[in-house]
Amino acid sequence: MVKPITAAALEARYQSSFGRAAGYLPHSRKAVDAWLTDLVAKARKRTAEHVPTVQALAELLESDKPLRDNVNLMIEQAQQLDPGHKAEHVKNIDEMLKCLDEITVTAPEYRLDPKERVFFPMSALFCYMMATQAGWDAFRDERFNDALLTILRDGWCAFLDSPESRYVLNEGPNGWLCQAASEQNKLYEFVIPEPGALYGGFVSFNAFFNRHIKPEFRPNGAKDDPQAVVSPNDGSVVRFVSDVQEDADITLKGQPYALRQMLGGYEHTDRFVGGDVFQSFLSGANYHRWHAPVDGIVRHVERIPGLLFSELPMKDVDTSAGTLSQGYQANVNTRGLVVIESTVPDIGLVCVIPVGITEISSVRFSVAVGDRVTRGDELGYFSYGGSSMALVFEPGKVEFTVPNNTIDTADDGAPLFVNGRIATKK
Repeated sequence: MVKPITAAALEARYQSSFGRAAGYLPHSRKAVDAWLTDLVAKARKRTAEHVPTVQALAELLESDKPLRDNVNLMIEQAQQLDPGHKAEHVKNIDEMLKCLDEITVTAPEYRLDPKERVFFPMSALFCYMMATQAGWDAFRDERFNDALLTILRDGWCAFLDSPESRYVLNEGPNGWLCQAASEQNKLYEFVIPEPGALYGGFVSFNAFFNRHIKPEFRPNGAKDDPQAVVSPNDGSVVRFVSDVQEDADITLKGQPYALRQMLGGYEHTDRFVGGDVFQSFLSGANYHRWHAPVDGIVRHVERIPGLLFSELPMKDVDTSAGTLSQGYQANVNTRGLVVIESTVPDIGLVCVIPVGITEISSVRFSVAVGDRVTRGDELGYFSYGGSSMALVFEPGKVEFTVPNNTIDTADDGAPLFVNGRIATKK
């Protein structure tokens, strides 16, 4: 049982949450409280019927009393975490559902004031709920998780894929094309379909989020060394570990990777037992497409459904709940699996695992089984949402050339860029 959380621990937990560390939530939790108060006020005024995906969750909660009771308890416990109610919390399930209705038809606005940047609306809605014992149980409940995934995928993600979401792509102070946003996100490095045109020529908000980068900004830094392994993504090192086992207790603080669970029962998992895992962290401002780390042939492509808002449980409050949970989430979250058989002798199979964290957790592939890829070729991309990346290597095949990170600074490792060298064949 998780001990009651103190105000100081709650603040520490928020500051190191994945959304905060990745830049999708503001430094000040007071800003989240203000945003939540505004969302709840809008929800309480809402008279329209639930959108279809939210209606499905409503019907699930109505038909399943134990689940409904636990979600009600989660809402109650969340209010108890905020003495004096600095935020106007949802009071019941109906208000939570109406908040989800609002989220599915709203695109994230850029905010000139960093204190107002709430880019992860469901993470903000669930900010307090995720820190409760009932919340830990609810977000690990397969039925509740799947209903939330449907809301995100078929509701919000579908909206962000649509032209209706482009209204936030403008040069106003809260638009993603304004000077401040352009500098923060280094838009000069990216392909803008029609610079100066309405919406920048992007067909949707997601088209902006997973925009292509100009090749000259990610040159192949190891093109003259066929034995080099390059980074599949922009980001920073979370950590790399050796002698990874097929089965392990992923809820321990050290968060060992469990290959059988991580690879979703992939038929050649045994080839990776005793091998290496390299994990990295993508922030909101990073490039969100991912590329081949080795030359080779794609042997397996799979999307593994998983959890969305679950974090590593601790007897004491995990004050780095989001960032320290990335190893755990690589085992249980929605993720992709792209296995490449390297054409460089003795590197063998390399497994690329893009991990969705919170919000949409959308993993989309650009390759298929049988495709021949060269280092730097695109493998796929994330649509809007948090993300992490894991690579799995067979034992004794590679030696890493970037500095490792410590588990206590999981979001502060060495920077990585697509096509930059991270390892070499032993």
